[in-house]
Amino acid sequence: MSIERILTAQPAADGGGVRLHRLVGPDGMRGFDPFLLFDEFGSDEPDDYIAGFPPHPHRGFETVTYMLEGEMVHEDHLEHTGILAAGGVQWMTAGRGVIHSEMPRQTSGRMRGFQLWINLPARDKLTDPAYRHFPAEAIPVVTRADGVAVRVIAGCFSQGESVVQGAVRGIVTEPTYLDARLPARTRLEVPIPSGQRALVYGVSGRIQVAGHWIEPRQMAVLASGETIELQTDDQNAQVLILAGRPLNEPIVQYGPFVMNTRAEIRQAIADYEQGRLVTSP
Repeated sequence: MSIERILTAQPAADGGGVRLHRLVGPDGMRGFDPFLLFDEFGSDEPDDYIAGFPPHPHRGFETVTYMLEGEMVHEDHLEHTGILAAGGVQWMTAGRGVIHSEMPRQTSGRMRGFQLWINLPARDKLTDPAYRHFPAEAIPVVTRADGVAVRVIAGCFSQGESVVQGAVRGIVTEPTYLDARLPARTRLEVPIPSGQRALVYGVSGRIQVAGHWIEPRQMAVLASGETIELQTDDQNAQVLILAGRPLNEPIVQYGPFVMNTRAEIRQAIADYEQGRLVTSP
């Protein structure tokens, strides 16, 4: 694969004032189809995260939260509740409408994680909302003799004749979501389904992606090819690898609503203001 560009996450705030770093935002989501937004949140300072994400609405897409450190509690209007601890994943399909909250379950210590927004096709924008929780032990891990370890959250990861299916299945955009950890002086080739665009996000360490070096909080946007080549130097590194089937549909976003037309956005706002967001067919 070749690199189209390298982006750097920018400081931002969301929810009740949670400090985070953001990529693939509303003004730059064209070309990242089906991904809409990617946030990294992480701090040792409680004031940076303690306000959490109080109740708020979503419509028209899916949210994926992956926790590395700390704990958060998910609650929504459908009475789903989940404690998202280190290594766990929360996969929520907002569909026609969800009102949910994500609040810290700690008052001190380190909290770090990521949230990804994945678009839904027009035919599924108003599908029934759904919530799935995967604790750390439910995520398959492929570990090689040289110490390379790949957590397979969604999609498949293959090494030789072995193919490991991720914990999350049955997603319409057929996403790949991998957490790859490479010791110093190791290489990893990651197959990507044909026709999908891949993104590689630096979590820690310095790593070479398709011949270019990326640092933590940088994202490599890969333009073509079916295999990502990763290599470390004299330090360990960790990256997240994302890929998905492009929808190639119009996108209109207004805050927590992602639809295909301005009329649908106006309807979503009206439904929320009039208390119909979570019940409208």
